[in-house]
Amino acid sequence: MDSPTTQLISRRDALIVGAATAAAVSAATAPPASAQTAAPAAAAGGSRMKLTLNVNGTAQALDLDTRTTLLDALREHLHLTGTKKGCDHGQCGACTVIVDGRRINSCLTLAVMHEGAQVTTIEGLGTPQGMHPLQAAFVRHDGYQCGYCTPGQICSAVAVIDEIKRGVPSHVSADLTSRPMFSAEELRERMSGNICRCGAYSNIVDAITEVAGSKA
Repeated sequence: MDSPTTQLISRRDALIVGAATAAAVSAATAPPASAQTAAPAAAAGGSRMKLTLNVNGTAQALDLDTRTTLLDALREHLHLTGTKKGCDHGQCGACTVIVDGRRINSCLTLAVMHEGAQVTTIEGLGTPQGMHPLQAAFVRHDGYQCGYCTPGQICSAVAVIDEIKRGVPSHVSADLTSRPMFSAEELRERMSGNICRCGAYSNIVDAITEVAGSKA
């Protein structure tokens, strides 16, 4: 039995007291209001940098947040929307462009890392009136369905043909000291980073093979 002198506290009163205590501790340890507003403002603003990219043969002067990816610089700042944002994790290849002769996933690299670089997008390969041989081959062989991945597929294929011509080996090259031969196995390995969700792979292989001048 409780002593007559014991003061009983209800559960509701205990919760109110606990909440008030927590609020008082939080207020005592919180930084000044000026510091609270300054930190988010600094994080939101980031730092900026001026750079020049040579895109499709034209020098483009940009002033970008240093966190801007090459993909976003091309799409959002230069309005070259042929390059697509697919997974944004470098897994689908829809954002593939050619930088200084090498194909890269533009979603995985920062624009400021490519000061003065030569960047080629699908717009720089050809136009509807003057298509690149690979663009024309994709049309002839129906190497696309929805077309979303096609710009990345074509940019990657252009680089693949050049890689084989330069003797760059792949994971399936039998002899790393010899020039690789164009084959279905080589082509599929080298193009494996470009995903076609419509499943037009056989037509894509036919289109690239035609332009490469070999049977795969």
